[in-house]
Parts: sequence; structure tokens; C-alpha cells
Amino acid sequence: MNILRTIVIAVLLALLAFAIFGPITNLLIWSVAETWYFPAKLPQSYGFAFWERVFRPQGNAMESLGNSVLIAVFTVIASLAVAIPAGLALGRGKLPWRSAFLLLFLLPQAFPSLAVHMNIARIFYSLGLNGTYTGVVLVHTIQGLVFSVWIATAAFSAVDRELEEAAANMGASPFTVFRTVTLPLALPGLMASAIFVFLISLDEFTGTFFVGVPDVTTMPLLLFTASMEGNYQIASITALILLVPSVGFMLFIERFLKADVLAKVGS
Repeated sequence: MNILRTIVIAVLLALLAFAIFGPITNLLIWSVAETWYFPAKLPQSYGFAFWERVFRPQGNAMESLGNSVLIAVFTVIASLAVAIPAGLALGRGKLPWRSAFLLLFLLPQAFPSLAVHMNIARIFYSLGLNGTYTGVVLVHTIQGLVFSVWIATAAFSAVDRELEEAAANMGASPFTVFRTVTLPLALPGLMASAIFVFLISLDEFTGTFFVGVPDVTTMPLLLFTASMEGNYQIASITALILLVPSVGFMLFIERFLKADVLAKVGS
């Protein structure tokens, strides 16, 4: 029985590893494939010519990557500017309809992304925000608020009230209590929130396509263009470039995202 269980677990782990690393392996092979014609199982020739094409000044890869990172950073700032006061109120205050307010931030996810972004683009066009970095940051922020508000609420809910009361009893003002006790204790959750928002913005395509094109180009747009043109080498290289910061930030998350913090969301 134990042998059968071990075999089942090994097979499941192998399938999981294939599901995770299979697509990445395929990207790596395509990124160095000079020629690869059907029905060949592997490329006929290998090389780095397409990498050189991607990193040419006229290739726009570095500019697009810079745009993606810059937009993601400002999206994090805008999201936290809303999430911190909202999370503090929802996590620490005795608000009526607290659950309804939390569900309100899920509304953008309740509708098809295409329909939501088409209507946002129409509104932004009337406001002169289409084709601007501000418009792209705002549309990314709408997506990021789902995670930032919920995680911020969980982070502030997990703060021990007795520590705040102890600081207040020692004469600390409400602002000092928040600055020296509440905020530092909630900081790991807020950092996790910031990282999630950064990754969402870095990979966002639909919102950028409807609001930013043609003046704002990001890596997901470059990836889409290469894929539609059938240039799978360029598309694979672009995806791998996007994968590097994503993996780095996901490893960073592990240090700060705790299960007991997230468990506070529904309490």
C-alpha cells in the first residue's frame, strides 16, 4: 500500500513539474532556435541571432521593459495610496457592511476583462487619457486594487491591538501609535500587496492595449505583436525577459506573505 502511495505521489509530482517547467523549457528552446520547421521535434539549428535582434536599439525591447517597470512602480504607489487608508478602515474600524465594501473591490473581476477595459477606454478617451502613461497607470491600478485592498485589510486586521493600547497608555499620540506600532507590524502584508500589484501591472495586456496603444508600449504588447506575426523566437525571448523580474519578486514574497495574515481577511 505504501509503495502504491509513493508511486502515485511521484507521478503527481512529475505531472506538476511538467506543467510548471514544460512551458518554460519550450520557451528556452524557441529562444535559441534559428530554424524550426514542422514536423521536426527539435530545431534544425540553434543560435542567438534573435536575442541580438531583441536587444537592438530599434527593437524597442529595452524601452518597452523600462515602460513596463515604470508603469508598475507608479501603479504600486497609486494602489497603496488607496489600499492603506481603506485597509486601515476596513481592518481596524467597526464599519457596517464591511464585507460589502470588500466585495465592492472585487467588482472589476466579476465582469469580462475585455468589456471592462473597452468601457474604461471609452471614458478615458473623453477625458483625454488615452495614449498616456497616466491613463495606463490608472487602468492598472483598477486591477491592482482587488489585491492591494484585501491584503492591506488582512495585514491591519492581524496587528495586535494590545500593542497599540500599550503605546497609547505610555502617552503616544494616535499618529505616533500608527507610525511606530501599527504600520511596522502591517508592513510585511503591505509589501506582499505591493509585489502582487507590481506583478499584475507588469503582465497586464488588455488594459494597456485599449488605453495605451499606440503611444505607450510595454513588454506584453511587444509579446503580443511578435506572436501575431508568427515570430515565436522573439515572442519567447520577450516572455523570458518578463519572467526574470516575476520570479525574483515571487521569491521575495515568500519572506513576507504569511498564512496567518491572509486568514484575517474573512474575520
